[in-house]
Amino acid sequence: MKTKLLITTFALVASSSVFAQGFTGNSAAAQSGFSGPTQGITSVKQVLDSGMFSDDMPVTLTGNIKASLGGEMYLFSDSTGEITVEIDHDKWFGQSATPTTNVQIMGEIDKSISGTKVDVDAVKVL
Repeated sequence: MKTKLLITTFALVASSSVFAQGFTGNSAAAQSGFSGPTQGITSVKQVLDSGMFSDDMPVTLTGNIKASLGGEMYLFSDSTGEITVEIDHDKWFGQSATPTTNVQIMGEIDKSISGTKVDVDAVKVL
């Protein structure tokens, strides 16, 4: 009985860190692959000026996350403007960001009747 209790307790404690949300520091694993100039949409202005057929187009934006709008919605800003971005908690990979931290976000344009936003696939603190 004690062994079952001990194993159950260990499993609960070990798995609790998996469900932890929030920002725990800059402990993301190093990313590999190409690091250099990209083609395509690279500014907030280009996202906002993109046509109605640009839904799901890939974007790579560099700037700052200025504010949390609640839930997984944030206000992202670069030198050309501001846009709402949706970042799922699992996309942070333990990284931390403040309004003055430069970040690069990669995702897709999400156009809907309520407006244009970016659905973020990856966040990289620069």
